[in-house]
Amino acid sequence: MLSPRNTRSAMLHARHTVRTRLLWGPHLKNVTAGRPRLRAPYSLVLTTAIAAFSAGCAFFPNQGPSSIDVVTSKPADPDKVQYALLDVSPAVLAKVQEAREPALSRTFGERRPPPAIRLGVGDVVSVTIFEAASGGLFIPQDAGSRAGNFVSLPNQEVDLRGFISVPYAGAVQAAGRTPAEVQAAIEERLRNRAIEPQAVVTLQDGRSSRVTVTGEVNSSVRFSITAGDRLLDAVARAGGPKYPAYETYVTLKRGNRTAKIYLNNVIASADNNVYLYPGDTVVLNREFRSFMALGASGLNGQINFENETLTLAQAVGRSGGILDLRGDPTQTFVYRLEPKALAAEMGIDVTPYMSPMVPVIYRVNMREPDGLFLATKFPMRDQDILFVSNSAASELAKFLAFLQLGANTVSDTNVGRIAIKGGRF
Repeated sequence: MLSPRNTRSAMLHARHTVRTRLLWGPHLKNVTAGRPRLRAPYSLVLTTAIAAFSAGCAFFPNQGPSSIDVVTSKPADPDKVQYALLDVSPAVLAKVQEAREPALSRTFGERRPPPAIRLGVGDVVSVTIFEAASGGLFIPQDAGSRAGNFVSLPNQEVDLRGFISVPYAGAVQAAGRTPAEVQAAIEERLRNRAIEPQAVVTLQDGRSSRVTVTGEVNSSVRFSITAGDRLLDAVARAGGPKYPAYETYVTLKRGNRTAKIYLNNVIASADNNVYLYPGDTVVLNREFRSFMALGASGLNGQINFENETLTLAQAVGRSGGILDLRGDPTQTFVYRLEPKALAAEMGIDVTPYMSPMVPVIYRVNMREPDGLFLATKFPMRDQDILFVSNSAASELAKFLAFLQLGANTVSDTNVGRIAIKGGRF
């Protein structure tokens, strides 16, 4: 039985012996035909490590696909997502910069204002009737001293049947007609009774032609539109957006159609500043545009733009830059869904893609000077994914760490065995 002091000495001696033999090779045994053979535990560790390294990066922990996987992987399974890989060049950058979101006019199809605002049930109108001379149906004989030969009827509401009432003309159809058409109908009814009658019909309160503006605005409003009112007119009537335009989205609802667009895109393009129609609903919402940063960057997670525009170079900076010990600046990727038409313009074969949007992975080599210039002009978009792949040196470091861990495990096992034998190897 060893004393505590002798036991400690035996343990230290055993640990030193095992580590020395592991590093310098004295653990080789039975040299047969000039070929050394490793002891079984060390052979098992080395074989396992080589197999793991040969299996690629999938064996080791990682935050995403390796650059080799992105470049060489072509999913043959139809259930997997097909994607296209594009290296960012000046030509590709020009196409990306020219790309625009689909205009609201494509969704609603109306590029012209409504032909005319027609009266509807509940509208309040005023009717004024003129006669050519006094002594007629509406103007008394002594009206020569008056400023004009006319009479104004009290304001009245278009009833549920769509009619208004005019003395001596009876019930006149108003709903579905323009004010000019109602005027003509009144004049026709009075032609044989009044002296050259002329009527003026004015819409006082267009309750049937109102538009509602609500959401993140300074003052929600419901107002009657006139022919020619546009989307930005409605936003202005509500006091403008409550938050900056680059944090605001506009939703336009018309019947069973709905479209959502970035407010700054409405301001920038006339095709997005569409004409309003009676019954439209305009909703402003505050939504932060953001991108997802993953991989070998200093900060992973969802990051807000906090500005109207954001470039790839700015996005890399906002995410903490590329880590020196892990990241590969030559393999900086941006994942994005692009319209099929734009993908075709950039030279992508779009025939395998059934949906209108094509998954595209853009790659930028930020180790090259021109790559940095391209990154300063490449525009990021809402919901983009920025992924920086691990470098080959990082994967090698994982392999060496795995090998060291296995060697240490075998070493510690031998230390215990030697200590039990009293310090003999």
